[in-house]
Amino acid sequence: MRRNEMDASLWSRLAAQAKVLLFLALLSLAALAGALLWGSRPAPVVITIIPPPPTDTPMPTSTPGPLQVYVTGEVVNPQQTYALPAGSRVNDAIEAAGGPTDRADLSRINLAGFLRDGDQIHLPAVNEDESALPTPMGGAKVRINSATQAELEALPGIGPVTATRIINYREIEGTFVDLDALDAVSGIGPATLETLRDLVVFD
Repeated sequence: MRRNEMDASLWSRLAAQAKVLLFLALLSLAALAGALLWGSRPAPVVITIIPPPPTDTPMPTSTPGPLQVYVTGEVVNPQQTYALPAGSRVNDAIEAAGGPTDRADLSRINLAGFLRDGDQIHLPAVNEDESALPTPMGGAKVRINSATQAELEALPGIGPVTATRIINYREIEGTFVDLDALDAVSGIGPATLETLRDLVVFD
């Protein structure tokens, strides 16, 4: 009987060892399969975003349209309408009309005055009666307290946004008493005020 008990105990230990070996073999197979699966994964795709090359082409900006002015008086080609770029001066209109004649009195007109769309430029003759001169004269000053949006935009340094601010300021705060009062409008600084000094009136 003791021999049989010993044999049974031996077989029991062998069976336990076989189970352990089988478990280890299965574990090894699972690890090997996992390693093979991991190694067979495709490489990740790297996406690189390349920005467009810089360009020297500037962004589009708002450009004022040409001015239409009517030139009369002592010019070579009077009584005609001329198209001039925004920011042009009275002298540019006279030159566009062929320049002054020998009878022109250039001292009686502001050649440096800025033009506005719709202006009439009249170059008087020497000894011409001032009461006979047409109005408005070329380079006429802008009445800040009653000027329209278009009239304000014709002034140098005053764009659509600043012109609207000037009109809004007049409606809320009242009229401007002098040039320094314009400094209260956002967008108008010392340089612009100096440019406007001989171009505007406050009445």
